Amino acid sequence: MGDIMSVLSYGIGTVLGFLIIGGLIFLIIHDVTQKKHTVLRNYPVVGRLRFFFEDLGEYFRQYFFANDREEMPFNRATRGWVYKSAKNEGGIIGFGSTNDLSSPGSILFVNHPYPVLEEDRLPTPSVLIGDGYCEQPFEAKSIVNISGMSYGAISQPAVEALSRGAALAGCWLDTGEGGLSPHHLSGGCDIIMQIGTAKYGIRELDGSFSPAKAKELAKHVRAFEIKLSQGAKPGKGGVLPGGKVTAEIARIRGIAEGQDSISPNRHHDIANVDDLLDKVAHVRNLTGRPVGIKTAIGGWAFMNELCEAILRRGREFAPDFIAIDGGEGGTGAAPQTLMDHMALPIAEALPRVVDSLIQADLRDRVRIIAAGKLVTSAKAAWALCVGADFVNSARGFMFALGCIQALRCHQNTCPTGITTHNKRLQRGLVVAEKYLRVANYCNNMNKEIDMIAHACGCRHARELKREHVRIVQTANQSIALNMLYPYPEAGYRRKAEGAQPGMAA
Repeated sequence: MGDIMSVLSYGIGTVLGFLIIGGLIFLIIHDVTQKKHTVLRNYPVVGRLRFFFEDLGEYFRQYFFANDREEMPFNRATRGWVYKSAKNEGGIIGFGSTNDLSSPGSILFVNHPYPVLEEDRLPTPSVLIGDGYCEQPFEAKSIVNISGMSYGAISQPAVEALSRGAALAGCWLDTGEGGLSPHHLSGGCDIIMQIGTAKYGIRELDGSFSPAKAKELAKHVRAFEIKLSQGAKPGKGGVLPGGKVTAEIARIRGIAEGQDSISPNRHHDIANVDDLLDKVAHVRNLTGRPVGIKTAIGGWAFMNELCEAILRRGREFAPDFIAIDGGEGGTGAAPQTLMDHMALPIAEALPRVVDSLIQADLRDRVRIIAAGKLVTSAKAAWALCVGADFVNSARGFMFALGCIQALRCHQNTCPTGITTHNKRLQRGLVVAEKYLRVANYCNNMNKEIDMIAHACGCRHARELKREHVRIVQTANQSIALNMLYPYPEAGYRRKAEGAQPGMAA
């Protein structure tokens, strides 16, 4: 019996040896004769290591080579802070900060010599959106909220966890341009319905806006958001690869299953600022809900034209809110050129928007939502100092769900189950666990924003002003934000003198 086993083992080993040698010979012949890759033609087989390490390079850098503060788009220190907040483990550290306080752009809050005592603190008040201008204004209670992430771009369990977590934390959940799904409603949270350029979920068969569907949706959502553009890809519509367009997603969006879902780069029925204000007023009158807009900012021109049009036509035509998305915003799929180089970052865009509204005496009419890598309490508090009413975050809440920044959002292979429709991978995202982390992250963000406010001498976070924060300009030299962006005089005064309509100032 032993001799037979030895012979079999020898035979199997011989066959495997021939197969391996044959495979290597095949690869050598293939690599030497192919014409696409120079390295493989010159270094057959071994040259394949170059492509292997290139594919894995970003993951090796993330875990072994990059330090805590240098990685992009989010460094390890930032991700670690979000993870701890989501797990309710607190943001306590020892020995000293690893943040370079002398680096240009660093945020330094101005501590008050006599911070607010606990007994003198006030609850951060909620804000009414659309009050006096629509039938059903929306009372928004949380400063931090969940930015638009479409069902399709993210998975069913991810949407359900966000919905349940948002309900527990008292923040809103933006649907993104993919339409309202049952999973958004599963947790009973406040919903903002985004109307994208393709009008998914709120369109007729021909793709045009559907008044009947808008009225029906108004029964389930708190507000509508007309999306002009997003920071990751201004001038480019949303892209959902066909592999992620399931039967359910196709039904919700009103498109064909398995085919790429590509949105137009703008609304066909909105070609200028008057068209935009007409659409805002139409949807608001039709639904009774507040209506706002979401856009990236490229210069002064858009906000100047918008404010001029509102003053000409009346405050009732103004959007109830403007969601400003910085050029550093993220998305599941976008051309790298647009993601790298299009639109102003939130640090420059937000003050421009706030100042334009102040100059036009419209700041009390239009609420402002800021977004663009504002995933920490310090960044959110900075936005309040500039003049924002709320902060939206998408990737912060993705980290709370367990995102590890694998950069595979567009490939349907997300290892954490957040941006994939692969049921095996989705299995790792346990809704009953992750919704608690969503709520923890939101609550701890709001709590720490208040902590910063109290240290600055404010009774609550909405008292934060530009004088409460300084921005590092050069090494060891900072400037107060109210000096960098002085408050403009109330009353409309066009700042971009000589700018022609449609030109960025």
